[in-house]
Amino acid sequence: MDLENNRNYYSGFKKISLKFVTAEDFKLIEKTSVFLKFKKGETILKQGHQPTHIAFLQSGIVKFSFHSDNSRDIILTLVSAPKILGGANLFYKDNNLFSVVAVEDCEVYLIESDVLYLLMRNNGNYGVALFQLASDMFKKSILNFISVASKQKEARIADVFLYLADEIYSDTSFRLSLTRKEIAEYACCSVENVIMTLSKWQQEGITSASGKNFEIKDINKLKHISRIG
Repeated sequence: MDLENNRNYYSGFKKISLKFVTAEDFKLIEKTSVFLKFKKGETILKQGHQPTHIAFLQSGIVKFSFHSDNSRDIILTLVSAPKILGGANLFYKDNNLFSVVAVEDCEVYLIESDVLYLLMRNNGNYGVALFQLASDMFKKSILNFISVASKQKEARIADVFLYLADEIYSDTSFRLSLTRKEIAEYACCSVENVIMTLSKWQQEGITSASGKNFEIKDINKLKHISRIG
């Protein structure tokens, strides 16, 4: 993990913040924040640890991962930059409920929670804006749990790839950052289910894959699989 103080990467969060706070107030955030680079697989925020910072994802993709008491890993959602990570810690002061892990190399700013509290107390609209940004991420987690609870395995896997195309890569053709194991953890099924489903889709001309390169060739059929559940 590489540490540096390059403020150029802060433009995303600054752009959001300056809609609600003054440039002088934002300098307080800059003075107490640190820029970090995380490699694929490194943990940004760890489940069970006491939160002291809010993370702003400037570039890259991360997963929200929950490790259960029976040693099972579940991916709650994926997010791509720019996003606030660990936003629940602004309003929930207990230990982190889940880990945030880099799915690919990421650039992150760690912002002291106490500094944001101070600015939010002085500017209610800023607090509302940060709450809305945090809520958007958890909405995606809830929708994933609805899929897991109400659909069969193939439909759940379809939902994962539709989400990747719509929300993460913004394209039906992309270089897949997730491993087959992570796809299984996201869809709450076995790796074997993922492999068999992708093989079936390739034979049916719905998708194609070559190494990490993945393409949804017939998105309407994939949406139909998702709908029939």
